[in-house]
Amino acid sequence: MEILDKSDQAVISGFLDSLWMEKGLSDNTLSSYRRDLQIFTRWLTPRNKALLAASRQDILQYLSYRLGQGIKARSTARLLATLRGLYRYLLRENRIEEDPTLRVENPKLGRSLPDALTEQDVEKLLEAPDVSTAIGCRDRTMLELLYACGLRVSELVTLSVSNVNLRQGVIRIIGKGNKERLVPMGDEAIGWITRFIREARSGLLTKSLSAEVLFPSNRGAQMTRQAFWYRIKQHARKAAIERKISPHTLRHAFATHLLNHGADLRVVQLLLGHSDLSTTQIYTHVADLRMKELHRVHHPRG
Repeated sequence: MEILDKSDQAVISGFLDSLWMEKGLSDNTLSSYRRDLQIFTRWLTPRNKALLAASRQDILQYLSYRLGQGIKARSTARLLATLRGLYRYLLRENRIEEDPTLRVENPKLGRSLPDALTEQDVEKLLEAPDVSTAIGCRDRTMLELLYACGLRVSELVTLSVSNVNLRQGVIRIIGKGNKERLVPMGDEAIGWITRFIREARSGLLTKSLSAEVLFPSNRGAQMTRQAFWYRIKQHARKAAIERKISPHTLRHAFATHLLNHGADLRVVQLLLGHSDLSTTQIYTHVADLRMKELHRVHHPRG
């Protein structure tokens, strides 16, 4: 892999530092921005261009190149948003005289509806881990908490013991942008966390791992998002769930099932930690589609 020019590295680092100070973005978000900018910079290098010298034509050609590579429009839209942020930052810092992203249109996006699991599928998935083992008990507890609270996978794997209040039945989540929210767990999740801490967690801890980490990996380290994704896919296969599934699928199911059972949209927004209600509104479309399907199947004139 090509090593980035030092001046380009400095530009990227300065931009990301400004984002961290101004918006308090998470490490995962900043890493995504860095990766997008590094890929764009490597595309510019054989064309003898640096980030500071990129033109509107360069950006249009890069977007066209991505299209030819079959990269999804949503991913390209995210990349373009990152480039807009970078060049606005450079304009403010008087590093460039003109923003090359001006008059560059966003790729057209269709409405992407999350593929929510049915309540029956969720039950099968929750039943899949072998809870007679420490790892199985941990996985069952993590799945229960993911579904009960609608957590992002990064929020789940970094959860600490001190974030859990079993007496009050809530967990404290530090979400995107270091925003804090309290989420109720429900009796089922509380029961599984209690059982996991009492019966299985100590067997997974090692001296090198902080006792604060709620869900240790089978190697005694903090679990990664990728590792938990792999565990979910294993359990989905065991439960004979054929649709594509990820940790985010249970977050989708959490929101959709709440709305199906009459929850207020703004309450769901708060529970998910969405800063903008429009982000949550997509789940109303999923719920509407589900209700139409139920009507079609069960109504005598459906």
